[in-house]
Amino acid sequence: MAEKEQAEEQTVEQTVEQTQAEDIVEEQPSADDEANAKNNEEELASLDVETLIEKIHQARSKADENWDVALRTKADMENLRRRTDKDVSNARKYGIEKLANELLPVKDTMEMGVLAAIEVDIENEAIDKIREGMELTLKMMNDAMTKMGIEEIAPEIGDDFDPEYHQAMSIQEIEGKKANTIVAVMQKGYMLNSRLLRPAMVMVAK
Repeated sequence: MAEKEQAEEQTVEQTVEQTQAEDIVEEQPSADDEANAKNNEEELASLDVETLIEKIHQARSKADENWDVALRTKADMENLRRRTDKDVSNARKYGIEKLANELLPVKDTMEMGVLAAIEVDIENEAIDKIREGMELTLKMMNDAMTKMGIEEIAPEIGDDFDPEYHQAMSIQEIEGKKANTIVAVMQKGYMLNSRLLRPAMVMVAK
């Protein structure tokens, strides 16, 4: 009887161990399952890397685009600053150009008046005072125009004709005169800070 009970207990234990072994086998993945899982992981990892690379390329492209925009903006601002500086400089130099052109005929008239007063061969105290006053006024005007950057173009007879600063009122063939030289000056010219205001009016030999 005791042997029979012992045999039955051994049978039960064997049955339990067999069941546990089967459960363990069922819980362990098969070789195919492991291969499929591995392939899925590799595919997912591959997709993640490609996506990351694509995002890196996109970020780099955007960064390059922003850099180009920044460089162009900087260049535009620099060009604007230069143009502004040039405009301000020109305004300072040539802002009085209209006024200067209005003053030139006045100065021409004053010079002719002084010249006429000098040529008058009359001993008269009143005339002398008028002449002195005109000369002083003309000198003050010349000083003021010099301070404003206005300079004379005063060619002399025999100078070469320069079309950049001279305007030929007439061209004549004159014996003993070298061709393309000035033989008479009708009116002075003027410059404003190296810019031509009015060319000198001259007669040229041919």
